Amino acid sequence: MQADYQKTIFEIIKRQTQGQDSLGNVVGEILSLSQDAVYRRYRGETHLTIYELEKLCKHFNISLDSLFEINKNKVIFEFQPLDEYDFSMDLYLNTMRNALLAIKEQKNPEITILVSNTPIIQILNYPHLIRFKLFFWAKTHLQVKEFQNQKFKYEKISPESFNIGLDALKMYNSIPSKEIYDPELLRGFVREIYYYFESEQFEDPQYAIYMLDLLDRFVDHLKAQAAAGKKFVSTTEPPASGNNFEMYHNETLNGNTTIHYKTDDYEGLYIGHNLMNSVYTSDKAYIDDTVSILNKQMANSSVISSVNEKERNNYFSQVKRMIESFKKKIELELSMD
Repeated sequence: MQADYQKTIFEIIKRQTQGQDSLGNVVGEILSLSQDAVYRRYRGETHLTIYELEKLCKHFNISLDSLFEINKNKVIFEFQPLDEYDFSMDLYLNTMRNALLAIKEQKNPEITILVSNTPIIQILNYPHLIRFKLFFWAKTHLQVKEFQNQKFKYEKISPESFNIGLDALKMYNSIPSKEIYDPELLRGFVREIYYYFESEQFEDPQYAIYMLDLLDRFVDHLKAQAAAGKKFVSTTEPPASGNNFEMYHNETLNGNTTIHYKTDDYEGLYIGHNLMNSVYTSDKAYIDDTVSILNKQMANSSVISSVNEKERNNYFSQVKRMIESFKKKIELELSMD
């Protein structure tokens, strides 16, 4: 087996285990090998046998067709079935943190994001918005049984959830990113809030106003990052040597949320799927095809970070006016009760 294929297999295993245990322990237990023997294979000093390869591929659901590019028209994606999803905030944030940590720990990571409506990682700046998204997904989209008789209400974010989310946000901020936004930014999120208000899904109808105020503050924070060309945590100032934030304005419409990461050694692609889930692939041919499209989309968009102040101001003003229009509708309805 060529060393590159073996390296790829171990990278897939590392990503799936997400640092929950050492590679030596995980692979050693599956193959009945010592940790030293596992790491010799990890470093490419010893090749995996065909029997070891079979065990690893079965255990971690690795496709050899995709790995060896036997059929370039077929792509293997990894995903988490939604019926196995736990909508606890801690688990959701921890999964996000682990994924970002896996990218951050590699050499010279960079991210390109095509944003469809909601920049979910950026929303970590306001944990109550994440909490609303999880509740909405579970109750309305998936109709999870235990959520059906609940209404959305104010709850204090636990210190553990807050710290996990902050860790994930700081990891994201530490990775330079290029991000493409379109005119539909947050429109779907705002309509979800309005839908819950209209259908009396807020325990306190006034909480809908608070949620829209949070979104308005988020827009201001996103604009501040774009102006600085740096990513930084809300309520803090941009660091003197922060990580780059290149923001692009696509005047038409973005497709599915797409996150492409690249490091000195690895490359991967996350694509939004079924509104609330994502699929992942490391298939090189598919990644190359997607990156080509992302590059063309950036070429057809305007840079509005650090430069182009007029277009940046106009873009964010439109988003804020959209939020304000829904807020006024709710205030009017509340005043008529």
